[in-house]
Amino acid sequence: MITLEAKQRTGSPAELREQDMIPAVYYGAGKDAVSISVNAKEFTKVLKEAGETTAVILTIGGEKISTIIHDMQHNHITGVVTHVDFLIIDMKKEIEVSVPLEFTGLAEAEKNGLGTLTKAMHEVQVSALPANLPHNFEIDVTSLATLEDQIRVKDIKLPKGVTMITDGEDVIAMIAHFVEEVEEAPALDLSAIEVEKKGKTEDEE
Repeated sequence: MITLEAKQRTGSPAELREQDMIPAVYYGAGKDAVSISVNAKEFTKVLKEAGETTAVILTIGGEKISTIIHDMQHNHITGVVTHVDFLIIDMKKEIEVSVPLEFTGLAEAEKNGLGTLTKAMHEVQVSALPANLPHNFEIDVTSLATLEDQIRVKDIKLPKGVTMITDGEDVIAMIAHFVEEVEEAPALDLSAIEVEKKGKTEDEE
């Protein structure tokens, strides 16, 4: 089980960030939102391991709260996480979450110059008990060998206890034709040519 120590928030968000802490909040299950803070380095480790689908146990004093990382805010310049929302969950009840897709391999069609890989989706919606939620789904695109080949949602192998909510016929990845850029010849300025001809005629006169 992934755990993360949290503290009751004290001080302003700016002061917390100066102390290498991230302002955060947890809510859900009919409870009001509670403001907390978490260590930035520890949160980065937890995020890498849990993503936004795996349960994270917040420990606050002697209390343990089952949550998932529900939302994050980032600095638009540095990309650093500046605020986190944790959603309280019941480990005995199924929840619906978006699971990211991780693409691997090189499509045969792209390798052979037939076309370019097009990723039509980057996440799918599933339902499962928190303990059964996958971190991500790996999508191996190597099998895409022709322009007709596609990978659909129904091709994903689901772990036990996980139900797919996204339509199974939705396309995840396919091969698209290469589009060649043709350089157009610059258009002739006929008026300029006409003026030049007239100029020559006047000189000759």
